[in-house]
Amino acid sequence: MLQISPKPFRSILILQTKFIGDIVLSSTLARNLQLEYPGVRIVFLCEARLASFVTAHGIASEVVTFRRAAMRGTPLERGRELYSMISKLRQFRFDLTIDLTDSKTSRIIVRFLNVRTRIGYNPSERPLRWHERQPANLFARPFGFGEQHYLYRYLSPLEPLGVPLRVRAPSIRPLPLETARAQALLDRHRLRPNDFIAVHAGASFHGRRWQPERFAAVIDTIARETGLDFVLVGGPDERKPAEQILAHAASPIVNLVGALSLETLLAVLQQARLFVGNESGPMHMAAAAGTPVVGLYGLTSPAVWGPVGVPSLALQPSMPCNCVAGSLCNPLDPSKACCVWRLEVEPVVAAVRQVLSRTQVELEHAV
Repeated sequence: MLQISPKPFRSILILQTKFIGDIVLSSTLARNLQLEYPGVRIVFLCEARLASFVTAHGIASEVVTFRRAAMRGTPLERGRELYSMISKLRQFRFDLTIDLTDSKTSRIIVRFLNVRTRIGYNPSERPLRWHERQPANLFARPFGFGEQHYLYRYLSPLEPLGVPLRVRAPSIRPLPLETARAQALLDRHRLRPNDFIAVHAGASFHGRRWQPERFAAVIDTIARETGLDFVLVGGPDERKPAEQILAHAASPIVNLVGALSLETLLAVLQQARLFVGNESGPMHMAAAAGTPVVGLYGLTSPAVWGPVGVPSLALQPSMPCNCVAGSLCNPLDPSKACCVWRLEVEPVVAAVRQVLSRTQVELEHAV
């Protein structure tokens, strides 16, 4: 077995090529490494659109980026993008790589880097085929520290390094400039901090989006009962569900979908009284910003992917699911299942009421 040198690591590459929610969760790994190795240089390999968020909030010192579209293109396009990534990474002198992505591509990248200590998972999330080789020489358990949440998959590389777990939940606070931008935006729409609920109705797959008319029903009920305002958030490709919510809701709603950078979105979410939305990256961003969460889940288990570190409730229909989507749904793949459609309005309204009530005393003390 590889012997870990007592000399601290000075330059670490973390391969985390996935989505903003994964970046948020894996920021906790980076924070623990920064505490263990003061002054360490941490570099993230991630998609280009996530780069400024990662460096601006101190998750990593630097990033090496790739274009997801190119990696999904022709073999020639994939080859060029892979060559470009490896060329950039070889300019660094890493003494440790941590492969959180755990994919065929990430293993290829690690093989081409001359790094002494290389952490991977044993067993891999997807079993290696006969022709694939695991380049890691130090192994992390799939889920470390005796926990099943995916956060602990990203924290488990600390175990083989012998690094104590000092930080257990993501905590990402917005930059002062972004807080000022968010405040100016809220002022423009006559919204006050802690007096509105942020709603995210988007998701990567249509079947993971709770029905817009049901979001509208929740908004109307809670707005009538509490007087709180509502703000819709999301990316440019999530405008359609937002427009459908606006069409069904009787309450006035501020629509910021497609209008915010990730950095400004974090600042807006921190100002919210509550976040309500589908299981998604913005949900994890809201929790990391310290905002209470009501999360809506389908086939994905809240025990594995639920919000952490804040008061929250995660709702999921009873399982096994009686399929409501026919051929659209893949019942074996949480990323392509439509089970969230079976959630009714009233349980979501009740969850919103409960989290608002539970956090009211905290809010009053803060004021």
